[in-house]
Amino acid sequence: MAIKTLTIDGEQYSAQENETVLEISREHGIKIPTLCHLDGLSAFGACRLCLVEIDGSPKLQPACTTIPSEGMIIRTNSDKLQRYRRMIVELLASEGNHQCAVCVVNTYCELQNLAYDVGLIYVRFPYLFPDKSIDATHKDYVMDHNRCVLCNRCVRVCHEVEGAHVWDIAGRGIDCEIISDMHQPWGASEACTSCGKCVRVCPTGALVEKGTGVSEMHKDKDFLKYIVTARNKKEWINKVHETD
Repeated sequence: MAIKTLTIDGEQYSAQENETVLEISREHGIKIPTLCHLDGLSAFGACRLCLVEIDGSPKLQPACTTIPSEGMIIRTNSDKLQRYRRMIVELLASEGNHQCAVCVVNTYCELQNLAYDVGLIYVRFPYLFPDKSIDATHKDYVMDHNRCVLCNRCVRVCHEVEGAHVWDIAGRGIDCEIISDMHQPWGASEACTSCGKCVRVCPTGALVEKGTGVSEMHKDKDFLKYIVTARNKKEWINKVHETD
């Protein structure tokens, strides 16, 4: 497999042929914010928080789906990128109903953490306050569309890992939302296995367990690493020994 050399933030690095800019950056401790990306799931490129600058390209490119070429020069944290990322987080905050104080994932929310990282103190854009529904028909879980950021993680983990394909995306623009089984109530889904994988990978309080109080819903995404390793390498990682 061919090895490529590229420059990221002024430093030269080597990379495998099919590695993305995001993978290379993380291997070398370069932090690039993401929301829709999750190791173990296919790259989606929806949130645009991982945009980077590439010399010779008039457009910003998503690091999670960009395969660099030999000699590429990349910037991951310029003033321009910082402004863009803050604006994206602002837009996400203004498009939904994110009330952190009463959210069960308060302090465990990835959108909340991103707001801290980009230094978001106030939102410049008018809040839309959309009137979105809450689906509590499932016996164990709740879908709150008001807190959904359309990261598509639930759709991908259900399809790619669980193989049930309960979730999908319907609508356009501000009316775009996650639906279950061709827009049926979640509790009526015949395909849902109640595995909870979608709940565990959701970055916000859109998918939560029933009966969970404020700041109690800690979401563990590491399970994906063990499932994917087992399927690809036909072996299970011993989580206890790995952390010893």
